[in-house]
Amino acid sequence: MLHRQRDRALVPYMAATVLSVETFLLVILTVVASPFTLYPAALTPTNGVGLNPLLRDPGMMAHPPFLLAGFASFTVPFGFAMAALITGRLGSDWIRAIRRWALVSWGILGVGLLLGAWWAYHVLGWGGYWGWDPVENVALLPWLTATAFIHSVIVQERRGMLKVWNMSLVVASFILSVFGTFTVRSGLISSVHSFAVSPLGPWFLGYLSLVIIITVGLVVYRIPGLQSDRAIESVVSRESGFLVNNLLFTALAFVTFWGTVFPLVSELFRDTKLTVGPPFYDQVNGPILLALLVLMGIGPLLAWRKSSPRLLLKNLFWPVMAGLIVIPPLLYFLRAPIPVIALAVTVFGLGTVVLEYVRGARVRRRNTGEGYPRAVVMLVRKNGRRYGGYIVHIAMALLAFGIIGSHFFQVERQFTLNPGETATIRGYTLTYQGLDNRMTVEGQVIGAKLAVAKNGVHRGDLESYRFFYRNYENQPTARMGIKSVGLDDVYVVLDQWDTTGNSQTVSLRVFINPLVNWIWLGGVVYVFGMLTLLWPAPAPARQRAMSPVREAVLREA
Repeated sequence: MLHRQRDRALVPYMAATVLSVETFLLVILTVVASPFTLYPAALTPTNGVGLNPLLRDPGMMAHPPFLLAGFASFTVPFGFAMAALITGRLGSDWIRAIRRWALVSWGILGVGLLLGAWWAYHVLGWGGYWGWDPVENVALLPWLTATAFIHSVIVQERRGMLKVWNMSLVVASFILSVFGTFTVRSGLISSVHSFAVSPLGPWFLGYLSLVIIITVGLVVYRIPGLQSDRAIESVVSRESGFLVNNLLFTALAFVTFWGTVFPLVSELFRDTKLTVGPPFYDQVNGPILLALLVLMGIGPLLAWRKSSPRLLLKNLFWPVMAGLIVIPPLLYFLRAPIPVIALAVTVFGLGTVVLEYVRGARVRRRNTGEGYPRAVVMLVRKNGRRYGGYIVHIAMALLAFGIIGSHFFQVERQFTLNPGETATIRGYTLTYQGLDNRMTVEGQVIGAKLAVAKNGVHRGDLESYRFFYRNYENQPTARMGIKSVGLDDVYVVLDQWDTTGNSQTVSLRVFINPLVNWIWLGGVVYVFGMLTLLWPAPAPARQRAMSPVREAVLREA
């Protein structure tokens, strides 16, 4: 057991909690819905129909395992939280025990979400990567609460504060993981991700209710022991910044949760299922996400206990200037104030991260004589928890750039073309070269071949296909033609085609998606930041040797 020696008093209760979760799942597998149940003899099919065509994609080899591993691994932090509640050991021991576990769970689930977005973009054929679908939402919820916890736990470690918040966020992350499983398996909420419905819904609902009753009861019972050791001394402090961070992430999770369950609530009370679409989430969650980007730019510059307003304004000068400088050219080229503001705020947040690296590298160079590149590398190596977190902030900024660009500046057009004809969209010229119609081992493939040019310069070719898999002939599966040109993705969907006689007429939906690749780049940086956060700290002797540099950096911060 990883923490057996260090957390001897907590481990038995943690293990009992984890085993109780495993017992429930084993009962489900062996009694309720055994995967080895045989078909009745009269209903046994002579041959299987194969995997659903939408799932025949490399992304599906990783996306579900990462999501489920993220959900499942939240059991360990939940187990330690329950151990702390049961034993009354509500100090920092249980926090130290689960910090790495929480990072692992949060990181794996985040990778699963990104892989799901990548799969949706390449397979579903609607030109996007995130549609606020109920199953997408329930997978996002525990990641949001875990993100809040990973930030909030720093305050309890440093200042003995936000104990109720930390306990509640850990418990909520596990409960929302169970809720996500219940939502997917119950079939109560319709989703493009629902590929099968099972009788497990009532079982998970009962288990979810039991967990909520027990955990809420324990948290309420232990409220006196969860009081903060200190009060927040100033609104302008790092403690206040983390509290605002908790409020924003909780608000984001609540809005997403409410939008997901609202169709069920409306059907229950009004006998009419009202759907909640992407516009609701964009209008409500958009300002919250913008506020988080602002906080990402301010938070690292706040001091513990109380910040000097004069010093804070001085530290904010360069990040604010970076955000302001980009506004005029962005307004000139984009002529859209809302996305320009969002992009400027993202630049502001990114500017703070760059400032922190520059200041840290400058201090290290002054103390060690190293060059700036090596100083930056050594900052990350020696203080991975701090600078690994900044790497994740860089990833979030890249994701924000990609989301803003693709959301506000996507262009969609419909074209009907014959071989040799061209379509023009936002400076791109697509020349239709012909239809590819062939049989493969798995079924029929029909694809449109196109040449892509930008401002008269040939930039490559793409092919957009429809697959008719055997046993799924009535469910043609799209494979989008995607060509990255500069900051844009040229994204082509084959909608209709005519193969009668010598005709090769096709109907195409063409999207120009700006900055989408920045989302995938942000995902790579996110993984690097997560690994940096998880990398073991240096040996104590080396930590002591580095302490003057680290203290100097902290003083300048």
